[in-house]
Amino acid sequence: MSPPKDKIIEPIDASMEAVVEKLANPRTIKQSNPNALIPYSSNSPRTPSQGELDLQIQKQIEIDGIGMGVLNDGTAFLTGRGLARLCGVDSSRISEMAASWNKEPPIPLTRRVKELLSSRGVNLPQQPYIEIKQRSDFFHAYPDYLCLAVLEYYAFDAATPTEQAKSNFRLLAGKALHDFIYTQVGYDPNNAVPVVWQQFHDRVSLTYNSVPRGYFSIFREIADMIVTLGQAGLHIDSSFVPDGSVGSIWARYWKENNLAEKYGERKEWNHNYPDYFAQSKSNPQAAACYPEMALGEFKRWLREAYIEGGKFANYINGKIKQKELPPSFAEIITKAYQLEDKSN
Repeated sequence: MSPPKDKIIEPIDASMEAVVEKLANPRTIKQSNPNALIPYSSNSPRTPSQGELDLQIQKQIEIDGIGMGVLNDGTAFLTGRGLARLCGVDSSRISEMAASWNKEPPIPLTRRVKELLSSRGVNLPQQPYIEIKQRSDFFHAYPDYLCLAVLEYYAFDAATPTEQAKSNFRLLAGKALHDFIYTQVGYDPNNAVPVVWQQFHDRVSLTYNSVPRGYFSIFREIADMIVTLGQAGLHIDSSFVPDGSVGSIWARYWKENNLAEKYGERKEWNHNYPDYFAQSKSNPQAAACYPEMALGEFKRWLREAYIEGGKFANYINGKIKQKELPPSFAEIITKAYQLEDKSN
């Protein structure tokens, strides 16, 4: 079930400049709203959290070329390219700062950013970014407090300050950048879903009451399988979409066995992926739904043919070969469903 509307921070649909101005303009703040985000100067910057938690990205979005998001510990961040765009400089400047972070002498940008962080009581991190391990790569998240220091440098201290940095710093100083990111990604710290379940939660929310009455959808009916895998440590994301595999093989079984004659014809419904999934570019997508009279046969087929018959293992092994999943996931599935290991 979707969260109540008054608990959701809605993103603003506009260009980057318009969004920043709208956030910072006091006239847009509704004082009667307990979730209203009011810009203010923070006297107690949050300290870096590298190495303290197994951090992952909980929410992420790109607005007017500026990538931003929130980690599962609540840290608001910008991507390196997003930070560069906010400051009105080339992204190579941010890469140079990262490369010189632990070198002597540092470049002027690095030196000044460290000075600003120290003056605000922030313990200097080992790197200017938080490194997030993803399945086949690493992602660099620049925390909001560091982004503000970089923005201030390009607004006032650089050899050639940029007008864009000056304008954005005036609007985003203090806690405003942090609140801006929270607002745009739709993150509510008081109503957050654990990051490992967020994508499953978002997909469930988008399918709620979307299927025609009297019919079932594949995603809703394999939810117990997805939960079982999640409890074992394997969670769905944009590279692991098992309902696509189940749906295509079940559709073939449906046609080959002329099940429409027995249960009635299938229908189509508009399926949507969360906007941060790559698959969302083709939203809405026509997906098949099946008469509820066939649900018992589907459940039996899912258990005996798809899972126990090795089709699910074939899907996972294919993802491993494509390097979209680590090899350990095959073992997770084998243990979760107490299957015979046929990999040897």
